Amino acid sequence: MNVEGAKTSRWAWALGYVALLAISVGGFFVIRNFGMGLVAPAPAAGTEPFGVVSGGAKVDVLLHVLLALAVIIVTARGLGALFARIQQPAVIGEVIAGIILGPSLLGRLWPSASGFLLPPVVAPFLSVLSQVGVLLYMFMVGLELDFGHARSRTHATVAISHASIVVPFLLGSALALLLYPRLASHDVPFTVFALFLGVSMSVTAFPVLARILTDRGMHRSPMGTIALTCAAVDDVTAWCLLAFVVSVATATEMMGALRTVVLSLVYVAVMFALVRPLVLRLMRRMERDQTLSRPLIAGAFVALLLSALATEWIGIHAIFGAFVMGVIVPADSRLARELVNKLEDIVVILLLPAFFAYTGMRTQMGLVSGGTQWLLCGLIVLVASVGKFGGSALAARLTGLSWRDSSALGILMNTRGLMELIVLNIGLDLKVISPALFAMLVIMAVVTTFATTPILHVVTKVPGALHTVPRTAPPAPPALGQAQG
Repeated sequence: MNVEGAKTSRWAWALGYVALLAISVGGFFVIRNFGMGLVAPAPAAGTEPFGVVSGGAKVDVLLHVLLALAVIIVTARGLGALFARIQQPAVIGEVIAGIILGPSLLGRLWPSASGFLLPPVVAPFLSVLSQVGVLLYMFMVGLELDFGHARSRTHATVAISHASIVVPFLLGSALALLLYPRLASHDVPFTVFALFLGVSMSVTAFPVLARILTDRGMHRSPMGTIALTCAAVDDVTAWCLLAFVVSVATATEMMGALRTVVLSLVYVAVMFALVRPLVLRLMRRMERDQTLSRPLIAGAFVALLLSALATEWIGIHAIFGAFVMGVIVPADSRLARELVNKLEDIVVILLLPAFFAYTGMRTQMGLVSGGTQWLLCGLIVLVASVGKFGGSALAARLTGLSWRDSSALGILMNTRGLMELIVLNIGLDLKVISPALFAMLVIMAVVTTFATTPILHVVTKVPGALHTVPRTAPPAPPALGQAQG
């Protein structure tokens, strides 16, 4: 009886569902019959008539954006894994994936496919996605910066990091004397061009450097501690320099630049004198109560957006505000760990590939043509490497390190990665650098990052070259070191 009752119940439900559908369809046709005789007002003047969809392009844009994101994610993850297998940072493969899908390769070999995958109309939407991804990424970089080692080291470590910025900055500025009449336009002031070129030569990718040290078991060694400390100080100094350059580039007159600098100093003072103590007090309460509520996470994101909004309004770019907001949160706090855990996958896997695709669309290798152009490109790579390696190695040697350890430190500090691409895209957005120079500097970023691991391997395999920890030591890599740089 129970089985028969269950069957009867199922049939009753099925018949009831069919009856409901029939009533719905029948009811609509009855309503339609009454409505067919109604007359609506004429379309307003200037509007397109029914059947002409003015927003049709939006549907196509969404289709192309979704397709582009899917393809770039698969390509970036695939090439990233391939480069990781040959002991290279995954970010190199991901950057190359963006270049491959852009006009430099796919656009040359298969223009129709490139035009369908990344049509020009997609660029503004990828730009917004990539800028959001870079904002969140720089926030994460700030969260990961731990200055605990710096407090325990001597002033020599800070001196090494500053030398690794000053020397390439001056060499890059000097190189501007050669590049300005050949690769710039007359509407760009030489001062801005030289400042930006100097900053682009001075960047070190802290996350990639951390990953390389972890992979080689060097992150707990004295050399690893010095390298991480130097890279952390390097990051902060380089982004402050970039903020200054952006303020000069965006100001139309001297008073405007002075206003931007003053407001920037006020912003930094407020963040460290007022906001940071509030954050520390909140951290102590949170650790005591052992609670990390959703409103607290929401508050952290609101603070991030407001900080980015403030620096964008000041004129030093929103990424500086995101970076500073991350820096004032203690790196060893539970909030910092939770924020990184919640953000890392969505930023690294989804949003940063949009940045790689956008950068690939803007990188036109075809503009680097002819022997003179490639000689200039080679000179850029040489100056960037000599400045970063030479400044770091010489300063390290003067502070008492051996030549081998000093060389290894110089090699590590020459890593640029994703951080360099962020700087270059800002320069291209501001029209400070031309598309041809942008392509050359992208090549420089890839070459210097690619060269780090094999050259470091040659140095470290020399007996007695470095003091490393055994591979069995418990790893403690920074979360971002496992992702990008």
